[in-house]
Amino acid sequence: MSEPQSLAEVRAHIDALDTELTALLARRQELVCRAADFKTDEATVRAPGRVEQVVAAARARAEAAGLAPEVAEAVWRAMIAAFIDLELAEFSRDR
Repeated sequence: MSEPQSLAEVRAHIDALDTELTALLARRQELVCRAADFKTDEATVRAPGRVEQVVAAARARAEAAGLAPEVAEAVWRAMIAAFIDLELAEFSRDR
């Protein structure tokens, strides 16, 4: 990817990354919905210990990649909350 030379090019690069992120999030969603099949109750869906483990790993990966860990944490917490809501709906529908 060449270095952007204008705001329009920066935005085009961001849009391309957003397309890739959307595809990755769709794959993550498939796994989240599949995980609901293995959960026994809402507590196992919410899994606060697992949330903290995932956030800590995201912060560590962020630091190694040059991403501000606080940005990674905010993004991961929002993403996890949205997927927990989705998984709870999936869990409830299957019961």
